[in-house]
Amino acid sequence: MALAPQPAKVPDAGYLTPATQPDATRYLPPPPQAGSARQAADDHAFQSTRGLKGGARWALATSDADLSMESLLRSYSCAAGFTLDARKAPRLVALISRMDSSEGPAMRYAKSTWHRPRPFVGNNQPICTESDRAHLATSGAYPSGHTILGWSTALVLAELLPDRSTEILQRGRVFGESRIVCGVHWASDVLEGYMSASADIAAMHGNPAFRADLDAARTELAGLRQASSAPNAQACAIEQDAATHSPL
Repeated sequence: MALAPQPAKVPDAGYLTPATQPDATRYLPPPPQAGSARQAADDHAFQSTRGLKGGARWALATSDADLSMESLLRSYSCAAGFTLDARKAPRLVALISRMDSSEGPAMRYAKSTWHRPRPFVGNNQPICTESDRAHLATSGAYPSGHTILGWSTALVLAELLPDRSTEILQRGRVFGESRIVCGVHWASDVLEGYMSASADIAAMHGNPAFRADLDAARTELAGLRQASSAPNAQACAIEQDAATHSPL
């Protein structure tokens, strides 16, 4: 008999403790059931985005799949209005890295609890990261971990750069939608990823260390903003087009 998943233990280095970590398996709805309207919407989003293979939106989804800190921050440069270079923003990197380590255990617990198969499992439809197909096929889909990190980053950047909050939050939505375009997540995985990230970041604000690290990153970004170059115009145009053609 398979053992039930055990509640996640949050690392001591994180911003959340077992007492303050929101439990996604309790506040999120269960994944859509076969034959439900939610699952029909998920099926439509998956099938309708397979035709994007080889285009600019597919390439953006492939780029968004890279969760290295350099790539993650660079993906928000257009939204920020200046180049976010991880090498020049150590305090921001430390903040996001600690956020990620805080969110990971609960995210993995939720995935293992529901263990929802990904949309490409059982068919030959293309995904944008074919080299990850075998690994992803064994990993639960619900909620989307990429979306959680991407939306958490967007929430924090919007707080640190409030005059760019609209653009940053829009990019955070597109970042999550890239998982749908990529074919590795259902639309509902992404939608509940947004909710999970929002819950985690709200809880982190109760930690004085999180607030202090936010302040340090805010000061760092203010200086970086004055010295950084403008982001790539072509990349910004592609991101804006993605924002106006949502798969949701």
